[in-house]
Amino acid sequence: MTASHTAEITGLYRYPIKGLTPEPLRRAPLRSGQPLPADRRYAIENGPSGFDPEQPQWKPKIQFLMLARNERLAALDSHFDDATNLLTIRKDGQIVASGDLETAAGRTAIERYFAENFQPELKGPPKVLSGRDHSFSDVARKVVSIINLNSVRAIETMLGGAAVHPLRFRANLYVKGWPAWSELDLVDQTLAIGQARLKVVKRIVRCPATNVDPVTAKRDLEIPPTLSRHLGHMDCGIYAEVIADGEIGVGDAVALEEPKLV
Repeated sequence: MTASHTAEITGLYRYPIKGLTPEPLRRAPLRSGQPLPADRRYAIENGPSGFDPEQPQWKPKIQFLMLARNERLAALDSHFDDATNLLTIRKDGQIVASGDLETAAGRTAIERYFAENFQPELKGPPKVLSGRDHSFSDVARKVVSIINLNSVRAIETMLGGAAVHPLRFRANLYVKGWPAWSELDLVDQTLAIGQARLKVVKRIVRCPATNVDPVTAKRDLEIPPTLSRHLGHMDCGIYAEVIADGEIGVGDAVALEEPKLV
């Protein structure tokens, strides 16, 4: 990809509770070394993980309820309110659980719902985890994930024309304008979005979570095996670390920053 390949942000999302509903944003501040505000701020522990909220350390996603194994999560419609820390969960339009995630009583209310309704998948008592500024990312660093919509369109072609909802990839930023798969060559490059700067640090290896339709909650596609057959790998999307502060939003340009000559 060359510097002339400028992309545009078409979607901006955060995921306050790992595995639960994407929440669309119009604009969001980026801070150096941090994910999007409140992104993966909480997770639901599936059996004892050893996570210490006073000294939070990264744990693999297998320790939590997640779409890769618990596709029924996609049938829930959740919303997190930053001002009150209130998580509200709806199913089929009805509120089934709500609670302030920063209080013991509120966490208990959410945990009770999962204990009563996700029993077959549970390895122990479900527990709402928070690590203050910790991010329950799939990788052991604080990142922003980016999906190239032209790569999603290429996957649809690989699947014989089957529609692929972009939210299967649970990205923070969705962009248009880059050639399909060109984002995979951006590792170690710097992206400029207004005043913000993001360094691309890793390609995203896709897991079975992408097989789950985010609308129907059905596991109806085979995306990682399809990528492997056609491309020889299962990568789609990139992780980037914020290295300079700035506000970003839908409609903003994403440019490849040229290295400075010395």
